[in-house]
Amino acid sequence: MLAFMRIKSKGSMAAFLFVMCLEIILAMRVLIWFVRIVLFILLFGFAARNTDKVDLLFFFGKKWSFPLIFIILVAFSIGALMGATARVASSLRQRREISRLSKQLARAELAAEQASDAAARLTEPS
Repeated sequence: MLAFMRIKSKGSMAAFLFVMCLEIILAMRVLIWFVRIVLFILLFGFAARNTDKVDLLFFFGKKWSFPLIFIILVAFSIGALMGATARVASSLRQRREISRLSKQLARAELAAEQASDAAARLTEPS
C-alpha cells in the first residue's frame, strides 16, 4: 500500500508494479531471516538440553562416549551430505541431457534451414 500512496496516479502501472514487487521481496527477506533466527534459537536450546554422555557400542567390545548432541549433529550432517550428493548427481545428469538436447535441436534447425533453402531453390523460376 505504501507504493500506491507514493505513485498515486502519475501514470505508469509498470512503475507501481515494480515498486510493489520490491516491497514484497523486502518483506520476504525479513520473514526468512526471522524464521532462520527462530530456528537457530530452537536448535541451540535443543543442543543445550542434550549434553548427556551417550555410549556407542561397536563390535568386539569397543565403546565410545560422546555427548548426545554430537551424535545427533553427526547423523544430521551425514544425511545432509548424502542428500546434497544426490542432488548434485541429479543436477549433473540433467545438465548433460540439456546439453545433448540443445545440440540435437541445433542440428535439427540447421537441417530444416538447409531443406527450406533447397526447396526455395527448386521453386525459384529460372
